[in-house]
Amino acid sequence: MSYRVVATLGPATSGEKMWRGLLEVGATAFRLNTAHFPLETLQIWLSRIARFLEDSGSGGGRPLQRGDSLPDDLFPVVLDLQASKWRIGTVQPAKLDTGASVQLVLGTAEDSDLDTAGSGSAVLPIPHPDFFTAAQTAVGGEIAVNDAKVMLQVERVGEQRVSARVLKGGEISAGKGITLVGSGYRKEQLSEKDKRVVELAGSYSFIRYALSYVKDAVEMSNYRRLFNASTYLIAKVERASALDAAEGIAQTADELWICRGDLGAEMGAATMAEQLFHFFPRLRQISKPILLAGQVLEHLSEHPTPTRSEISYIYEALQRGFRGFVLSDETAVGSYPLEACRSAALFRSG
Repeated sequence: MSYRVVATLGPATSGEKMWRGLLEVGATAFRLNTAHFPLETLQIWLSRIARFLEDSGSGGGRPLQRGDSLPDDLFPVVLDLQASKWRIGTVQPAKLDTGASVQLVLGTAEDSDLDTAGSGSAVLPIPHPDFFTAAQTAVGGEIAVNDAKVMLQVERVGEQRVSARVLKGGEISAGKGITLVGSGYRKEQLSEKDKRVVELAGSYSFIRYALSYVKDAVEMSNYRRLFNASTYLIAKVERASALDAAEGIAQTADELWICRGDLGAEMGAATMAEQLFHFFPRLRQISKPILLAGQVLEHLSEHPTPTRSEISYIYEALQRGFRGFVLSDETAVGSYPLEACRSAALFRSG
């Protein structure tokens, strides 16, 4: 069967030899999460990828010229735009221990120290004013960090500061997503960095954009008006409201990604599983391609072979109507990116 395999590029897949290997084992698109790239670094990566695609004959390597038509054989590169997703600012990687006190403060990070040595609370900079607006009614609620790998409980809320306690400890680092569990409030718009990314990447013919945390059909329609009609836009379904509104979102999106990481952080794992089970019958009623993302082959991040459960689920997802898979940590930072991509493409026949 024919389906898509999107391989996220990162430290584990930063060289041309690895890119060639990903193509050979079944990748049909590359992905860059722009939240983890300074603009100058992103520009360098795009230039390198453009040369690689042109040299490898994968199509679309050069920037578009005025009057160009889009070739049909482009190998796409998807840029994740942050949109309304909240992320931690600039911090050094560290471990938050269960029971520790944490202060979340409004800021980008440079002025904040992450102190987990016991001399005081850890400080996490959050560069999103609307996070603190949403938190005003969240005392006693939970905050999920990094796809709920770390969980916090809100104890006190100020205008630009949230005091919390670590319910489940774990690793944190700059750019990781952060969610107020159960909150529907977000400021739906492109960030200033998103706009710079689009300006920087807009001339390349192979670029597609994935919009994070789309709320509903109205928000997706608003994003569509910001782009040229020919721009390929992907709606990342990461909120309960977006799952409910998938058919409407598909009216103006070219593709949908069901992202279980943030869906699970938003809903809790059990509710997410239940909601997705009831969503499955709707898959074939939506005319746009729908891809599955989020720990698709998580085992392969640290092990050379997938579990039988993972391979079984890939096959089942294809039979249900999913048109492909998005690999994240598996290829970006995992120890076995080629094996992960090969496993994801196991049932591809074209």
